[in-house]
Amino acid sequence: MNPLSQVKQPVAVRFGRVDASLDEVEHAIASSRELLLSQQHPDGYWCGELEADTTLESDYIMLHSLFGTGDEGRMRRAITQILRYQNADGGWNIYGGGPSNISATVKAYFALKLMGWSADDPVLVKAREWALAHGGATEVNTYTKLYLCFFGQYDYNAVPAIPPEIVLFPKWFYFNLYEISSWSRAILVPLSIAYAKKPFKKIPTEQGIQELFVGGREHANLHLHWNKRIFSWRNFFLIFDRMTHWAERIHVRPLRAIALKRAEKWMLDRLEMSDGLGAIYPGILNAIIALRCQGHSLDDPQVIRALDEFEKLGIEEPGVPGKSEPTFRMQPCKSPVWDTAYAIFALGEADVPSRDPRLLKAADWILSKEVRHKGDWSVKVPHVEPGGWYFEFNNEFYPDVDDSAQVLLALNKVENPRERYQYDVTQRAIQWIWAMQCKNGGWASFDKDNTKMIFQHIPFADHNAMLDPPTVDITGRILEMLASYGITRQDPRVEKAIQFIYREQESDGSWFGRWGVNYLYGTFLVLRGLEAMGVWNHEPQIQQAAEWIRMVQNADGGWGESCASYDNPTLRGVGVSTASQTAWAILGLLAAGAVCSHSVAKGIRWLLQRQRSDGSWTEEQFTGTGFPRVFYLSYHMYRNYFPLLALTTYRRARQAEDLRKAS
Repeated sequence: MNPLSQVKQPVAVRFGRVDASLDEVEHAIASSRELLLSQQHPDGYWCGELEADTTLESDYIMLHSLFGTGDEGRMRRAITQILRYQNADGGWNIYGGGPSNISATVKAYFALKLMGWSADDPVLVKAREWALAHGGATEVNTYTKLYLCFFGQYDYNAVPAIPPEIVLFPKWFYFNLYEISSWSRAILVPLSIAYAKKPFKKIPTEQGIQELFVGGREHANLHLHWNKRIFSWRNFFLIFDRMTHWAERIHVRPLRAIALKRAEKWMLDRLEMSDGLGAIYPGILNAIIALRCQGHSLDDPQVIRALDEFEKLGIEEPGVPGKSEPTFRMQPCKSPVWDTAYAIFALGEADVPSRDPRLLKAADWILSKEVRHKGDWSVKVPHVEPGGWYFEFNNEFYPDVDDSAQVLLALNKVENPRERYQYDVTQRAIQWIWAMQCKNGGWASFDKDNTKMIFQHIPFADHNAMLDPPTVDITGRILEMLASYGITRQDPRVEKAIQFIYREQESDGSWFGRWGVNYLYGTFLVLRGLEAMGVWNHEPQIQQAAEWIRMVQNADGGWGESCASYDNPTLRGVGVSTASQTAWAILGLLAAGAVCSHSVAKGIRWLLQRQRSDGSWTEEQFTGTGFPRVFYLSYHMYRNYFPLLALTTYRRARQAEDLRKAS
C-alpha cells in the first residue's frame, strides 16, 4: 500500500491561517483514542517496545559466548539485527541517524568475530577502517574494556579499577555507594565482583580483535590518558587508580574476601522483588557474570532466574519472505508502569469516562504495583513510609519520582470504586515525593541530593551518568501533579521548586531535558508545571520559552530535535520533525497561553496530516534519553499517546477560547 494513502488530506484554511476545524481535531482524537484502547493488555496495562542501539545485541552475544550458553539461532538473528544498523562509513551509532560511535563499533565488530566472521569480510574491513581512524579499541568506554578483558582482548591492569571494597565504605563516608546514582550501583557492584575475580575465556586467535589496536596491541597505550592540567580531579583519581592496581599486584587487599561476600549479598538482596538487578539490562547482564564469578553454577536457581529475566528482554521479529531475514533484538528494560500511566492520563484527557471499565482495570493494575518496601532511597530518607512506583513490571528497591508523579496524574483521571484505598495510596505517594525533594528545590529520579559532581571524574564513570541530580523536567511534572491534587503555590516547597526551575533556564529561554530529547522535552514539562501552578503566562520566563519554541519550529510545521543536541547545545531544537516532539512543542505553547498562535495551528496541522488511517503516527527517530551522550531510547508508544494528549489539550483550549470570545 502506498503510505501516502494513509495520510490525511491537508486541513482547511480558516481566517487566512491554517487552523484545523474542531471536527477534524475530534476525528483525529477519536481515531487515536481507539488505537490506544486496542493496545491495552488483557491484564489492564500498556507496554510498548523500548528500543535501543546495537550494543545490546553485541553484549548478548558476548555473554553467551563467555559461558557457552544461549540459543545459536537467536545469536545469528542478533547478528542480522546488528548488520541492519551499520552506517555507510562502516561504524555503528547509538541512535538512529547518529554518527558512528567507537564503543558501539568495537562491540559490534567483536560480536561478529565471536560468531565466526572473518576479518577479511568487507563488513568488518569497513568497520575496522573506521575504528582505527578514530583511535581503535583503546578509545572505548570502561565497560567495553572490561568485557574485552573477559576474552583476553584487553589487559585487566589497564582498565579503571572497580574494587569491590567500595561496598564496605560506611554511609557517612564522603564516597559511598549511595552517593552515586541507583543505576550506577546496579551496574558497578556486580562489575566490581567481575573485576576482582578477573574471569578469562580463551578464544581462537581468529576471533580476537588484535587488528583494532592502532599500531598493534603491543605498541598501544592501554591506560587512560592523564589530564594536561597536572592539578585536576581526573589526575587525582588516576593516581588513586594506579595505586589500587599496584596494591592488587602485590596482593595487598586484606578486605577483599569480606568485600566480595558483602557485594554478593547486596546484589542477591536486590534480585528479590525485581525483574533482575535494577530491572535494567546492564545490571542484569553484570549480575549473571558476577554470580558465575562467585561460583554459582549454570543450574543454580539464582543464575537460572537471572538468565530468564535477561532473555525476557528479547524480541523476535519474523522476516518477510523474499524481503527481510528474521531478527532478534534486546530491550534495555520494559516500561509498563510508565506507558500505562501515560495511556490512562491521555485517555482521561480524551474524554474516556472516569468509570470506564478499561480505565478501572488499568488503575487496579497500576495500584497493585505500589512500592511497599524501603529501597536504596531510604538511606538518605529513612523516616518516610514507602510509596510511589517504579518503571518496570517489578523493581521494588527502585521506585522513581518521575514515574510516581505520572501515575498520580493518571489516577486522578479514574473514579475508582475503591475510593478510600486509592486515596490512601495516592497520599502515601505524595508524601514520599515531598520527602524526596532536594535541597535546591528540584527533584531527581531515584535519590535525594545525589549531587557530588566530583565523582564524575572517577575513571570508571565514563558512562556519563554517575550521579542523579535534580532536573527541571521531573520537577515540572511534579508541579503539574501537585496542582492536580489541590496543592498551590502558597506552599513554600512549591515556590522553592519554581525558583529552582527559573535558575535552570537557558539564556535562549529553553530548559534542558534529562529524560527526553532534549530541550523540547524539558521546556514543555516546565511550562505545563508552571501553568498548573497558576504562574501568570506573561511572566518573562514563560514568554521567552514560548518564543524559543516558535523559533525552532520546522518549515513543515512540526518540531524535532536530534540526540546530537546533548553533544552540541547549539543544535537544541534542531532535527527532523517527529510526532512526539511536535506534540511536546504544542503542549508547551498551549501551556504558555499561545492557543491562537500560528505556530500551534501549523503544529496541529502537521499532526493531522501525518496521522495514519489506524490512528497512529510513525516515528523513526530516538526521542528518549537513557544517559546523555551515551545511551538513547525510542519509546514506541511516545508517537501515539503524546499526539493524543496534544490534540485533546488543543481542543479544550480552543473551545475555551471560542466560549470566551462568544461571551
